[in-house]
Amino acid sequence: MNTHESQLLSRFQSRNATIGVIGLGYVGLPLARAMHDAGFRVVGFDIDQVKIEMLKKGEAYLKHLGESLTRTLSTSSRFRPTSNPADLGECDGICICVPTPLGKHLEPDLSFVENSTQLIANALSARKGDRANAPVLVSLESTTYPGTTREVCIPILRKALPNAPLFVSFSPEREDPGRAGVETKTIPRLVGGIDDASTRVATAMYSAAIANVHSVPSAEVAEAAKLLENIYRAVNIALVNELKGVLGSMGIDIWQVIDAASTKPFGFQRFTPGPGLGGHCIPIDPFYLTWRAREFGHTTRLIELAGQINHAMPGYVVEKVSEGLNNATKSMKDADVLVLGVAYKPDIDDFRETPAAEIIELLMERGCRVSYHDPHIPRLTGMRKRAMDMSSQPLTPERLAKADAVVIVTDHKAIDWKAVGQHARLVIDSRNAMAAVGAIKATVIKA
Repeated sequence: MNTHESQLLSRFQSRNATIGVIGLGYVGLPLARAMHDAGFRVVGFDIDQVKIEMLKKGEAYLKHLGESLTRTLSTSSRFRPTSNPADLGECDGICICVPTPLGKHLEPDLSFVENSTQLIANALSARKGDRANAPVLVSLESTTYPGTTREVCIPILRKALPNAPLFVSFSPEREDPGRAGVETKTIPRLVGGIDDASTRVATAMYSAAIANVHSVPSAEVAEAAKLLENIYRAVNIALVNELKGVLGSMGIDIWQVIDAASTKPFGFQRFTPGPGLGGHCIPIDPFYLTWRAREFGHTTRLIELAGQINHAMPGYVVEKVSEGLNNATKSMKDADVLVLGVAYKPDIDDFRETPAAEIIELLMERGCRVSYHDPHIPRLTGMRKRAMDMSSQPLTPERLAKADAVVIVTDHKAIDWKAVGQHARLVIDSRNAMAAVGAIKATVIKA
């Protein structure tokens, strides 16, 4: 063990270190809070000045995390939000928590990772005095293909800092926004370094803030493990999405079948169908491995087929709308359609990659007049792929009765489902939300 490794281990174990978090979104902000709660000084960096100003005022921009998180950070002398990348130069450990989207041809877009790594390189190379040659850990948390940490981040860092004492690791985020009873410090964490020393240093940093940390043999193992976690979900969701259509043609309710199969205490795990995949992980991450596999001469047929099935679900929902309207002798053209829920999952304000956006676009292309209601998302705008700007409409008996079709995309607990069943005429239910409602006057079509 060399002197630089010993210095970092001592700082992390004693909590006498400054941790930088790049990207204060759904992953970075909870991580910053966990590091702060562990006793570290935390520098939170984001290029979005609005977020920085809200954090300084203690205002919440991620509602599902609660108001107390931002209030606690804003009043602490150990937390500093900033949009000045030079502030990263004072950090002993820096975590990169930025998006890894797909390009228009489903290829990885690592621009956020590359830019963040360059910011770190610039900040560290500009250090003066006692900090000029201080050891630093850089840990990538953004989901990506195996090899990114070593092949993308390391060259950027080494070009600017050829002889600096750097330790580099990959530690995949495992956030699940809105899941009750879990938080960053209680979710088991994987850590894999580019070498053994980096693994030890990164394990020490995360162990100071997170209860259960598992070190793995390399950064590549950690990168691949994260992809496996998400691919596992994507493939199983595709399976029940495919069976939804197959069994539906036979007059069999997929939800009843899943309930029946779930009584088996072994060998079966419950996955449920839906209107399409949303969030940053499952719709995107599998294609990172698909792209990488081609470089090694492999075709990931199962992953790609699962992607095709899941991406077809918004269109499937729209066809069910058409079917329901036709049965009611109503044309799609000029039909009044109300979409319930535009978040990608229940009870949160996160609409990243939401299937609701594609459903709305497809309905509009068919000539429908579309509005939406979501108690958690007052405005639907600013999406990466779609130019959309809509506002949530009040959910009243009159609005429900007026709609030619009500499409359930997200089953928020805050929505009055009994009122939907009583006042709507036609409900297209992609979440089985109406199954728990007693008296229903509406015609319900499961999608």
